[in-house]
Formats: sequence, structure tokens, C-alpha cells
Amino acid sequence: MSFELCDKVRELEPYEPITGSYAIRLDANESFYPMPEEIREEIKTIVDKTDFNRYPDPLAKKPIAAFAAYYGISPDNVTATNGSDEMLYLLASAMLNKNSTVIVAEPDFSMYRFYSFLSENVVYAYPKTESLQIRVDDLITLANEKQADMIIFSNPCNPTGQGISAGDARRLVRSVKGLVVLDEAYMDFWDQSILTEAADDDNLIVLKTASKAVGAAALRLGFAVSNPTLTKALRAVKSPYNVNTLTQEIGACVYGHRELLQERRESIIRNTRELFGAFLKLKENYRLPFDILEPCANFVLIRTGLAEDIFRYLLENGIAVRYFGNISALRITAGSEQENAALLSCIERYIMEKYLSGKH
Repeated sequence: MSFELCDKVRELEPYEPITGSYAIRLDANESFYPMPEEIREEIKTIVDKTDFNRYPDPLAKKPIAAFAAYYGISPDNVTATNGSDEMLYLLASAMLNKNSTVIVAEPDFSMYRFYSFLSENVVYAYPKTESLQIRVDDLITLANEKQADMIIFSNPCNPTGQGISAGDARRLVRSVKGLVVLDEAYMDFWDQSILTEAADDDNLIVLKTASKAVGAAALRLGFAVSNPTLTKALRAVKSPYNVNTLTQEIGACVYGHRELLQERRESIIRNTRELFGAFLKLKENYRLPFDILEPCANFVLIRTGLAEDIFRYLLENGIAVRYFGNISALRITAGSEQENAALLSCIERYIMEKYLSGKH
């Protein structure tokens, strides 16, 4: 007899991000800042002092303390995970019963639906408006009609760059019985966070990551903030040594550089605004069929029938951005001043060579 894969994984394909060597990578919403030499020297010391024959701290006390101090919250309400993806899977599998009802928003980060699927939950999609917004009253109505056990979405949203206000988020949390999970991975670039309130609600979990504004995507370090009851449960269901020692020590080190992180955050916001403004000028100057969404995150979303053609042209010229065929859009991470200039120059060449010449 031969083993057969179960139905739910038989046809799955591994996740395949853009691979290859590109001079400019604006496809993954990472920080364009490399780790500064000062912190690199501290990391070298951390590596030299690490006992590689010992398991890591199961409670990840150091990075949790540094994270909590950075955001002005209590470490008692924080759980550390091996990237936010680990927590997403735990929420869908361990925190819900089989066949629980989960509501996701679409378009949004695809892994919310994927982990719910793997956990054999019943998933309903809240369709966003034509302008890719969430109408909170409609979402509340859907959640209550379906008796949702969990509502999960990113705020601000990946890939749209749009978000709901803190007031609307509070209203959602207090209007439904199910667990509300707000993924605030990009909230460092906006001012509508309810992170500091997560410990006060019995049905709210706020997720954060070191991969975006903090500029430490390589660490795979995520956090969940919630009330004491939920925090105890999350710490119980995670694996005992889920965050490795190097990630813990380096994460604590990086979060300790508050002034540097704040300066870089402001710079990323400034570059994003400048990139958005430059796209608006391109649209106006060349009368382009672009729908450019004003961003709340560190990227700009452009909806256009030219999306795939521009995406491939950029790749051919050594620039990687993200293409979303389901909404015919490009998600373009804000890079450094030099990277943004090179991107805009390449797109302008595309306009001259293909769009205006009618070759598209």
C-alpha cells in the first residue's frame, strides 16, 4: 500500500516569491535601510557570547521587554512568535475549534485565508468596496449574521495600503462576540493604532512585526498583544522554544535603538509620500490610466490595466515590484531616494517606449 496525501494538501503548491537577482527589490515591503554598522558590531558580540548548545528562553523575555518598552505597553500582555506567520497559524488552529467561522477581508494578506483553510475552518470573505475600503458597519453585520468566531484583517492593509480608523476598529471590537485580530504590521507608518488598548478588551489581539519599519525581516520576529487571559492561552499553545536565541538577542538589541528606529520610520514615511506624489505627477503629465491609492503604509498601490506589462518591463530592467493579477495592480514598496528615482525613470521609459508608442 502507498501513502496518499490528504485532500486539503494534495493540490497545494509551495509559496514562490519573486526569485532571481535584481538590482532593486521593491516587492516585499521591507525597509530599504540596511542594518547600521553600530548594531552590526553589537550583533557580532551577541554571536560570540551565544551558547549554541542550549535551548533559547521559552518565554522570550528579552525581546518582549524591549518591544513592550518601545511601544509603551506591559510585557505581561505580549507573546513572541517566530514571525507573525506562526501566530496566524496558531490563531486559526489552536485558538479555534474545527469548523469555526472565520471572516477575512478581500483583497488582503492571503495567509489569513490559507491558515484558516489548513485548520479546516469555515471561511467567509468580506468584499471590500470598489475603492478597496472596509465599511465597518457592513463588516459588523456580516460577522454577526455568520456568528463569526474570528475576524482577521490587516490594518493598514497589505496590499491596498488603506486602513480603518482607530475609532472604527474600537467599534468593531465592541460590536461582535468573536475574536478580532488586527494585524498592525504596517501601523508604524500611520497613526490609528489601538495597540495600547489590546490588554483592555476580552476579544482583541493586535499583531506586530519586526519585518517592516524596524528593518529586521531576516530575524522572523513577531508579537501578539492581548489581555492576560488570551496571552496565557497564546503562550500555552505555541511551541516551547519557538523563537531562537539569536533572534531573541538581536531583536532585543534592535528595539533598544529607539531614536534610530524613529528616525528611519520618519524617513520611510517621507519617501513613501514622495513616491506617491511622483506617481500622481506621472499620471497627470502623461494622462495615464492609473488609479493611485493614497498610502497609509510603506508602499503605493496602483491599479491599472497596464499592471502586468509594467511589472514585466521592470523585471527586465532589474527592478522587482509586486503584481496582483486579481485586482490588476502593482504594489510598489518605497525605496531609498536613489531606488525610487531609478524606478520612476524606468517607468517613464516604459511610457515613452511602449505606452505612448502604442506597443502595449
